[in-house]
Amino acid sequence: MKREQGRPLPLGVTINGDRVNFSIAVPKKKECQLLLYRKGETHPCAEYEMEESVGEVRSLMLTEWNPSEYEYNYRIEKEIVVDPYARALAGKELWGAKKEVQKHEVRGAFLSEAYDWEGDRPLQLPRQKVVAYSLHVRGFTRHFSSRVKDKGTFQGVVQKLSYLCELGINQIHCMPVYEFEECSSYCNYWGYGQAFYFAPKSAYSSTGNGADGLKDMVKACHKCGIEVVLEMPFSDNISKQMMNECLRYYVMEYHIDGFILNPLIASMNELREDPVLKDTRILEHQLGFQTIMRRFLKGDEGMVKDVIYWLKHMSEQEESFNCITDQNGFTLNDLVSYDAKHNEANGENNQDGPDYNFSWNCGAEGQTRKKAVLELRKKQIRNAYFLVLLAQGTPCILAGDEFANTQKGNNNVYCQDNSTGWLDWRRLEKHKDLHDFVRDLIRIRKEYPIFAQERELMGIDRTCCGIPDVSYHGESAWQVPSEVSSRQLGVYYSGSVVGNDDCFVAYNMHWLDHPFALPALPKGKKWYLKASTEEGVLGKPRLLKNQRIVELKERTIDVMIAQ
Repeated sequence: MKREQGRPLPLGVTINGDRVNFSIAVPKKKECQLLLYRKGETHPCAEYEMEESVGEVRSLMLTEWNPSEYEYNYRIEKEIVVDPYARALAGKELWGAKKEVQKHEVRGAFLSEAYDWEGDRPLQLPRQKVVAYSLHVRGFTRHFSSRVKDKGTFQGVVQKLSYLCELGINQIHCMPVYEFEECSSYCNYWGYGQAFYFAPKSAYSSTGNGADGLKDMVKACHKCGIEVVLEMPFSDNISKQMMNECLRYYVMEYHIDGFILNPLIASMNELREDPVLKDTRILEHQLGFQTIMRRFLKGDEGMVKDVIYWLKHMSEQEESFNCITDQNGFTLNDLVSYDAKHNEANGENNQDGPDYNFSWNCGAEGQTRKKAVLELRKKQIRNAYFLVLLAQGTPCILAGDEFANTQKGNNNVYCQDNSTGWLDWRRLEKHKDLHDFVRDLIRIRKEYPIFAQERELMGIDRTCCGIPDVSYHGESAWQVPSEVSSRQLGVYYSGSVVGNDDCFVAYNMHWLDHPFALPALPKGKKWYLKASTEEGVLGKPRLLKNQRIVELKERTIDVMIAQ
């Protein structure tokens, strides 16, 4: 191989046939050498001084060689350094195998082979049609009960795509899939913290090739009509340049549909204006919806005004998603089963994890045989799904919540790479009725676009039909509940805006029964019950005997349509 003058940009490795450019930022006055290794070896076979400098960037180019036969690192002063821009890592193919960089056991790898995308492109689904599902690539299928061939991998996700399609999911949110160190002073199961952000995790691929594994998963998802969104919780010491280049790289190289970012670290508006990311979803996780809906669910007073806001909120300037549970906190089953967190197994004296979960155990802490408590928990879980799936904006379900997955009260399983942090798919059989309820409720959302509109509802008559696009009611029609003690709300959606039936959703989060006066309908139309916390989703709407008043039992939600 021959050495030539390198180019300072782009940082990292750039391959053009047998010409490879190396570029890395190194503080001035520090020595830096490029180390080359024969593929799979832990002793350098060649060493080159990185002398050419522009600012703090060192670069060189090697020609007339085959990079696919080699791997590389840098030595800065006496420290072995893996390229922070490395597109792949060698030595990290097995999960949980402790490897030491200073012993050359981890090295940068070259990605030079072309990938056949078969014409694939990001899907760019209309955001009002998205139903999202948040998962951890390893934990989603690692449990023996997942019954997939390649457990805990990108391939394992692919082998569950038919399940997601049948449920009605068309977007998945993946926790970190880049190369992070899981074997630190503790088990870093989630993958947060400093990492090699450009390199998909090889241990997440059954073949040990993280790049191809992620591409295969994205391509398979797109064929099923499912978008792929990556959570990218960059550490706060990352440069703005590196962050932007990383996101662009995943869009161009991996056809990623979107990212979930921390607005305290990333400039959200600037990224949305980036010409490469212009059609990419730049999402942020807001806690407002989650907190308000959890408090409404358990029956806190004074929540109606905020619930009205979050049921209709859908900002066109910023993209977010609505979830009542996520990885950071209780699962939905645990949200209605525990008053307090139980993180003792994490080894931090139960000091870690959120202290305020706005949860309610329904009368008994944790596992119980009390029939009344168990029935109430089932009802509250169904109520939670109504709150998420009937709100405007993008709903997001936490993986396993649709079959009552539990973490036994642990609300911070960041270090639980075991049955606590993995999905136990045996619960799908036990809670098949809940799964089917969620599936049917997703179908209602898609059948009635009144619950997933393109624009935020204004509370005005937009079609001159005599009815506002949305209006709010209490036990008396057309009177918004104003009492602090009220835990009841009726929401009337006019179907004229989307060419659909009118809908009325009655929420009674009180522990007492309450009557709701139904808004009067035009001549020739009547109210039919379509779905209920009590009865589930009805295949055929049932005509209400009383067209003036509907009696709602305690902690119950009813969905009525006008036909």
